[in-house]
Amino acid sequence: MLKRRQFIGALTALGGSVVLSACGGGGSEGGSSTPGAAALNATALAKAASTNGTAMPPASSLVDGSGATWTLSGGSVYRNGVKAGNNYGVILAMCFNGNIYVENTSNQWYQWTGTAWQSCSDPRNGTTSPDGTTIPSASNIIDKTGAVWTLVNGVIYKNGVVVGNNYAVNLVLWYGGKIYCRNTSGQFYANAEVAAQWLACSDPRIAVASTAGSFFGMNGHFDYTYSPAQIIAILKGLGCSSYRVGCTADPNQINAVVKLAAAFQSAGMTLLVLINQGLYDSSGKLLAGESAAYSAAYSTASTVASALRPYGVSLYECGNELTRDNAIIIDSTNAGTKALDFNNANWPVMRGAMRGMIDGVKSVQPSAKCGINFCVADVGASDALWDGMQPDGSGGHPKVRWDITTWHNYEVYGNIFNIGTDGAGPGIDLPTYCKARYGVPFFITEWNTGPEQSQTYRASYITSQLASFYQARKTHNIQAVMYYVLDSGNNTFGIMTNGVQLNPPYGAFAGFTSGNPDT
Repeated sequence: MLKRRQFIGALTALGGSVVLSACGGGGSEGGSSTPGAAALNATALAKAASTNGTAMPPASSLVDGSGATWTLSGGSVYRNGVKAGNNYGVILAMCFNGNIYVENTSNQWYQWTGTAWQSCSDPRNGTTSPDGTTIPSASNIIDKTGAVWTLVNGVIYKNGVVVGNNYAVNLVLWYGGKIYCRNTSGQFYANAEVAAQWLACSDPRIAVASTAGSFFGMNGHFDYTYSPAQIIAILKGLGCSSYRVGCTADPNQINAVVKLAAAFQSAGMTLLVLINQGLYDSSGKLLAGESAAYSAAYSTASTVASALRPYGVSLYECGNELTRDNAIIIDSTNAGTKALDFNNANWPVMRGAMRGMIDGVKSVQPSAKCGINFCVADVGASDALWDGMQPDGSGGHPKVRWDITTWHNYEVYGNIFNIGTDGAGPGIDLPTYCKARYGVPFFITEWNTGPEQSQTYRASYITSQLASFYQARKTHNIQAVMYYVLDSGNNTFGIMTNGVQLNPPYGAFAGFTSGNPDT
C-alpha cells in the first residue's frame, strides 16, 4: 500500500496542475507583472465593460464587469497587468456578460471566477443541455465543452463534423456527462471521444439496484494484531457487513486470511479477497511478456482460491492498482481516460496478469466472481482491456472480461459521479458509464480523503460520501463501498488505532450506517 499512498501524495501535491493541465486555471491572483500594471490598476474602475462577444484577438484588450483590463501576451492572459492565476496556451479571450472566458490550444474553455479558472463551455453556444436531453425531440445537444451535437439523416455531427463511423442512428442521448446513441437495430453506443470511437453499451438510463447485504464495507490487512473475532466485532459496531483484505501465495498470508474467512463464514459476513499479484518477478524485473505474466498470476490465484474455497469465499479482486504501476501508466498525473495514457509495450504484461488471475480463480471456483481494479478515471484502460485493444489502437488481442468492476476513489481523484474526463475538463458519471459499458456490479473498493486532512474534516467527508454512495445504490448498481482503512497504525487513514476509536470519523461512519439500513 506504500506505492498507493505515495501516488495519492503526489496527486495532492500536484492537485493544481492536474486539475488545470489543459489551460490554465486555478490558483490565486498573482504572478508576473507586465509594464504599466500600476497605471492599469489606477484607471480600471473608470472603464466600461466590453460588449458581449468582444474577443481578443482581434481586440487588443478587454474590460470586465468590474472595470479590470485584460490583455493577452505569450499565450497567457493578464488582469490589470498581472498574470491571472495559472494560465497558459490561451488562444482566445472573450468578454461575455461582463465575465472573462478563455479558450486554450486544446479548445477547452475556462471562466475566471474572480480568484481562479473554472472549466466551462463556449458562452456563445448557450448553456449545457439538461441531463437526459435527446435528439429527437431536441434539435441539438450542447455538451459540457460547448460543442454542439446534431443528427442529420441518421448521422451524428459534432460542430458540423461527422463523429467517427456512425450511421442509421435514430436517437442521440446526453446523459451523465456523455453522449450516447442508439441505432435502428436498438443497439446503444457510447462516444469515447478519443478517435471518435463508438463503443457498444446498454441504455445508460436503465436503473439497476444493488443487491442488499454487503454495501457498507471496510479495508484491512492480513497482518493486523486484531483477532478475527475482534475484527468482526469492530465491523459490526461500524455497521459494515463486508471486508476487503489482500493476500499473495505466501503461506503466512494465506493462513492468516483462511482464519479470517472461517470466522466470516460463521458470522454470515462477506469477505472480498484481493489477490495481490504484481507485474514483477522475484528479482524485481518486469515479467517477460504476456505468457509469463499469465502463468505467474494463474499460479498465485489458483493457490489462493484453493485455500479459501472451503470457507465460502467467492469474491476476488484480481490485482491492485495495476493500471497505475510505473511500467504501465506513462504519466501518473494523467486521469487515464485515453488508452494512449498507458505504455503500449508493457500493456500485455498487465493484461496477462489480469487474465491469469481470473482464470486461476475460475479453475478452482468456476462460480466465483472476479473483479478488475481501476483508479482515478481509467476508462481508457478499462475499455481497452474489455475490448481486447492495445493503447496504440490495435485490436484483436485477448479480452479481459470481469464479473465486477472495482474502482478506487480518493478525494483528490474527484467526484466519481462527475469525474474529470481528462484530469481537467468536464466530468462524467463514471459508475453510470461502467454500468452501461460492462453490465456488471460496481464496487468502490477504496475511498477516503487525503492523509493530510484533519479528523474533523475526515468525519465530514465520510458523511457526505456515504450519503452520495447510498443514494446511488438503487440506480447505479453500486454493490459495495469499502472505506480505506480500518487501522493504518496512525491517524492518516484509519478509523481506529490499536483498538481505540478515532473520533469524530468513527462516530460519523457508525452514525450514518445506523440511520441508513443496507436494504
